[in-house]
Amino acid sequence: MSATRARRCTRLLERRAEGEPIAYILGEREFWSLALRVDARVLIPRPETECLVAAALPRIAEGARLLDLGTGSGAVALALGASRPTAHILGVDRDPGCIELAQENAARLRIAATFGVSDWYSAVDPTAPRDADRPRRTSRFDVVVANPPYVAAGDPHLDCGDLRFEPAHALVAGPDGLEALRSIVSGAPERLVPGGWLFVEHGHDQRAPVQQLFAASGFDRIETSRDLAGIPRVTGGRRP
Repeated sequence: MSATRARRCTRLLERRAEGEPIAYILGEREFWSLALRVDARVLIPRPETECLVAAALPRIAEGARLLDLGTGSGAVALALGASRPTAHILGVDRDPGCIELAQENAARLRIAATFGVSDWYSAVDPTAPRDADRPRRTSRFDVVVANPPYVAAGDPHLDCGDLRFEPAHALVAGPDGLEALRSIVSGAPERLVPGGWLFVEHGHDQRAPVQQLFAASGFDRIETSRDLAGIPRVTGGRRP
């Protein structure tokens, strides 16, 4: 090995010894069999979030319109796009850096998806008229998905492992971890077509309060899926 490469390897090992996540060091993480570029601007895609993709897929018909809230690296949006190539997908995030990275991933993987800056629904106007020729601009969707922050502020896990290096705004959601989920669930009905579905990822102990949020917002057919560890991970519901 040349001296230059040896120095580079040493520096990579030093970064890992300091606790930096391998995904950030290598600049890549696999999700749904897609090699996604990641960096410190975005949450590292996790296997548990593949349950969100798996839950939503059966509800996605030919040509469906999808909205991915808090898209980050574009992991969920691009996984759905790879599995449902006729779907019209819009991924939004409040951080322009995330949108830039999601667009790079879409271009590199050659998956059709549109990305834009929006703080949850702030740029999704439910009163805007539909454009039949450009369905990606529609403000109402057949399916909305979200992997929002759901960790409570002050949770001791935030000082452990990879979480120390990931963006706090993608992890923490108020004192009980439900702040983002309240906004997403309450705002979903007016952005969904009748019969449309909302799916959200949440914490291991949040199934009951999240199901209550769905019920309070008028959803029916509320269901919760477990991840591969048997932990309640994704809750979905239908707008009647």
